[in-house]
Amino acid sequence: MQILQNVNIDWLGKTKYFLIGSLVLLLAGAVAMYQDGGPRYGIDFKGGTLVDVRFAQTPPVDAIRAGLAQRGQGESIIQTIGAASANEVLIQLEQQGDQDEALERGKQGDQEETLDRGKNTILEVLAATVPSGAEAGKRDFNAADAVALAEALTLRDPLSLGPTAGDRYQQLAAAIAGFRDTQRSGLVTNLDELSQAPEVNAAVISALKQSFYTGPFAIRNVEIVGPRVGAQLRQQAVLATVYALVGMLLYIAFRFEWVYGTAAVLAVLHDVLMTLGFFAIFDYDISLTVIAALLTLVGFSMNDTIVIFDRMRENLRISRRAPLAAVANKSINQTLSRTVLTNGTTFVTVLVLFVFGGEVLRSFAFALTVGVVIGTYSTVGIAAALVVAWDKWKNSRGAGGNATSGPSARARQEQQEEATRTLAAAGRR
Repeated sequence: MQILQNVNIDWLGKTKYFLIGSLVLLLAGAVAMYQDGGPRYGIDFKGGTLVDVRFAQTPPVDAIRAGLAQRGQGESIIQTIGAASANEVLIQLEQQGDQDEALERGKQGDQEETLDRGKNTILEVLAATVPSGAEAGKRDFNAADAVALAEALTLRDPLSLGPTAGDRYQQLAAAIAGFRDTQRSGLVTNLDELSQAPEVNAAVISALKQSFYTGPFAIRNVEIVGPRVGAQLRQQAVLATVYALVGMLLYIAFRFEWVYGTAAVLAVLHDVLMTLGFFAIFDYDISLTVIAALLTLVGFSMNDTIVIFDRMRENLRISRRAPLAAVANKSINQTLSRTVLTNGTTFVTVLVLFVFGGEVLRSFAFALTVGVVIGTYSTVGIAAALVVAWDKWKNSRGAGGNATSGPSARARQEQQEEATRTLAAAGRR
């Protein structure tokens, strides 16, 4: 399907503008990263505790931060998730140095206790900061699991099921917990809201009110990673990216030439660095899912580049006397329709994932959304320009320092071979 026909854009003539744009964006990303003290790693890579908390009212962020500071957690990070009306925050604590040492030498039980220390500290601060509204003899409904709910329902037997109540109440408790976690994002402010859950009637709600109260916040998720594990993951992520780039360099060098492989890898490295720069500018954490997105971007951008290089090789065989810059322009224009269709549909998909995918996938989708745009930009404006620049430099050396805009070395070689074949044919005649 061709949506762009007879395109004739001088992409190579705009190389300096592409390079200036890349330098400006890379510099902006480097400045943002410098101000942050380096890459902003997530819990996966630097170790620590991450607790996702949703509040019934506006969260007292300053009071929570002050409470953590009083307990020696002055480096805590508290981020708002989603819209302000969601009343949801991420509380992040870095692992302490003494905890690192304890994890190294401690037994398994001691290690688990050390890893739980940050989580328990956060829970203590929340309990001291936010009035719980606890009622004597009752438990927090928002902190109860399906087992606790089933036990309370079995004890009260609101449906008068008698000895056969066990399995029935376990199923009902699982349905209630699922309604709370999915339909109410883990937080029920009033037990009467459960009337909207399937198979929950007034008797069931009355029984739950006798055993539970609704707390002012709910812990939606807890992530705990030891610092040494985080360092190992960070090292493995770097190695995975390097191995991917080296493997692609060897493949393209084998299929084309070393200059093509080097240009493609430099263009992809440019994409990765610019994407990381955008992460620093917009204050996104770099996690394992982001590394997965970056590796996906590497393959995506490399595939686009190979398509253009392959078309350049075909056009060089047809237009042997044409300057390499003209061949590159022609190749980019001929594949532009394919680039727009493929990359455009991919961009729409990842943009929808970024907007509607939720906070868990936000960093992953952001990396892909930015990466698709940057990858398309580098494929059109950077990769082929690097090959042409190398060709001009090599020609200038071969001509004693006088740069030419003539055919590439490959084209000249093919011209010489054609001339040799012509002379040989003439000799035979």
